[in-house]
Amino acid sequence: MRALIYGISGQDGAYLARLLLEKGYEVWGASRDAHSGKKENLRRLGIADEVKILSTTLTDFRSVLTSLDTAKPDEIYNLAGQSSVSLSFEEPVETMHSICFGTLNLLECMRYRGAKNRFYNASSSECFGDIGCSRANEETSFRPRSPYGVAKAAAHWQVVNYRESYGLFACNGILFNHESPLRPARFVTRKVISAVAEIGKGGAQKLRLGNTDILRDWGWAPEYVEAMWRMLQQPEPTDFVIATGESHSLHEFVEAAFAAVGKDCSSYLEQDNKMLRPSEILHSYADVSKAAKLLGWSAKNKMADVVRLMLAAEGESHLV
Repeated sequence: MRALIYGISGQDGAYLARLLLEKGYEVWGASRDAHSGKKENLRRLGIADEVKILSTTLTDFRSVLTSLDTAKPDEIYNLAGQSSVSLSFEEPVETMHSICFGTLNLLECMRYRGAKNRFYNASSSECFGDIGCSRANEETSFRPRSPYGVAKAAAHWQVVNYRESYGLFACNGILFNHESPLRPARFVTRKVISAVAEIGKGGAQKLRLGNTDILRDWGWAPEYVEAMWRMLQQPEPTDFVIATGESHSLHEFVEAAFAAVGKDCSSYLEQDNKMLRPSEILHSYADVSKAAKLLGWSAKNKMADVVRLMLAAEGESHLV
């Protein structure tokens, strides 16, 4: 089997590449510049020399078509595009272009080629917006509250439309928050873990955050890529919510991290109103019953485990 991963240099792309290599796949990856592209995550996982990297620009139809003709993949994983919710408020146009039009080019190339590739698209829980205390499932309506969520929702429905209109084997993975040591420093979980690890070593600093009352479902990224792969092994294409099924506030996440290093978060945590977003999702709950039933997948690591694993990896040269 041969797989092509768009966004292979990111957190999910690197873990997915490792998983597929372990399963005996020939793994190709797409990067804007194959020669100078970022391969740090692949190097940290020890697989940088085991994948073939192509220079591809997802917003360029011909570039996408060339990458598919070169790699000739059985499975295509679209994990590319601007990945930060907070950054999307500053760069809404780039966010829409990279996510929405990149996905459309992939789908249209598949339709044009008439190939029988199986396609996975990285959708997002951000599509749901704030649905209160209800648990979001695959039938829950979308009402995104960020440019990132809007772009992901548009890409999601493109996948559904191409599946239903042209018979493509195309799936959306509606993933809730999933973390690892490969998260960039701009993500709040990595910011928390890095700061707590430093404070635990005696560093004198404060941890400044925005709204810590928000509720999120935090999982472990290396587990979530297994769910991606399982979606493409199903007899029929469909969409799945992927999450732990447990939601916790950001404050609970911070408390767990400080407790792990023997500190009281109240002595170090400060609210910074400059970090508040123009609009925010306050509650986020997931119904994971479909994935459990049809994929046989459920999360093993919950929020406290994620905190422990990220702290253990902070400053280490090897990763879990």
